[in-house]
Amino acid sequence: MKKVLVGLLFLVLVPFSAYAAPVDLELALLVDVSGSVEDDEYQLQKQGYINAFQSTAIQNAIAAGTIGSIAVTYIEWAWGYQQSPLVGWTLINDAASANAFATAISETDRAFDGWTAPGSAINYSVPLFNNNGFEGTRQVIDVSGDGAENDGDDTSDARDAALAAGIDAINGIVILGESGLKAWYEDNIQGGANSFVIAAGSFNDFGAAIIDKLEREITNDPVPEPATMVLFGLGLLGLAGVSRKK
Repeated sequence: MKKVLVGLLFLVLVPFSAYAAPVDLELALLVDVSGSVEDDEYQLQKQGYINAFQSTAIQNAIAAGTIGSIAVTYIEWAWGYQQSPLVGWTLINDAASANAFATAISETDRAFDGWTAPGSAINYSVPLFNNNGFEGTRQVIDVSGDGAENDGDDTSDARDAALAAGIDAINGIVILGESGLKAWYEDNIQGGANSFVIAAGSFNDFGAAIIDKLEREITNDPVPEPATMVLFGLGLLGLAGVSRKK
């Protein structure tokens, strides 16, 4: 009985972080599924994430970390009250676990179809980093979307609150469709050390862009790759001035 009591006392006194698995990165993927994302575009976006975690580039980037592992959750969002973690926090530390995470994404169904509230999605995600079973060297929120805020919490306020709460960086990937969308992401979503925003010219370009983005987040390297700059340039030429956001 004495040993049991000592053990219980130890559990009370030792902080939770002592039991959390150490990882190089805790990453929350916030995926825009608002109404302007049509069904075929949704599939292209979703497949982009699947392909990314199956890719050698991402698997090698994870393995090259100091610890050699990351923790990731996949969250879809739309309206201010619509956020859902379709794949919960998952340890990725080898090719098998990366492929398993990709499979878990592939088995999900679209969660929502509404207006656009990235600020609410950021506010929703921040508490998910608490007591999630992992202790990351960095905590990063990754926001993808094809439009600016038109519902929910103020986005820049949400970004500032997330950084004040200890999130290290908030990055963005925009699928161009609205004029000035990349600049809006930079002004309202991007924040923290080594943060950045990249652009895909269309949903057809999303797959290549998200691999680049994830690799840079995992390696903590904000410098854009030449391929990303080409995608952005093509997007400006082909989609400037187009707006179809709900």
